[in-house]
Amino acid sequence: MTRKQKRLAVIAGGLVFLGAAAGLTFYALGQKTSYFYMPADLHAAVLQPGQRIRLGGLVEEGSIVRGQGTEVAFAVTDTQDTVKVRYAGILPDLFREGQGVVAEGSFAGDGVFVADSVLAKHDETYMPKEVAEGLKEKGVWQPE
Repeated sequence: MTRKQKRLAVIAGGLVFLGAAAGLTFYALGQKTSYFYMPADLHAAVLQPGQRIRLGGLVEEGSIVRGQGTEVAFAVTDTQDTVKVRYAGILPDLFREGQGVVAEGSFAGDGVFVADSVLAKHDETYMPKEVAEGLKEKGVWQPE
């Protein structure tokens, strides 16, 4: 093997290694993807049973019902449609009616969204990007 062929073999081996690493990384990330939906978007969505998604919108006024311990039920709305959500855990301190929220989880057999994590606004000016964009598209949320 000439010097040029050795160099080419090392470069080709490095490219194959980098390609395999990139492919495995993208495959692993694709398995953990959870798609973002607003309540009105769910009618057109084709969801697999147990598929994890992120549901975003506003906590509907008068919908928060506290159960035993840390169980809570509430509804997420984009003013066009509403989705009932069930969550067992500690809610963020700033979780309240009329505020932006993102819940991550999946739908149960009864059509209720079972969240395993809930994110809420953390100050007066912040709203999760996906929620703000979705509400702006529908003309519901206007920044102050």
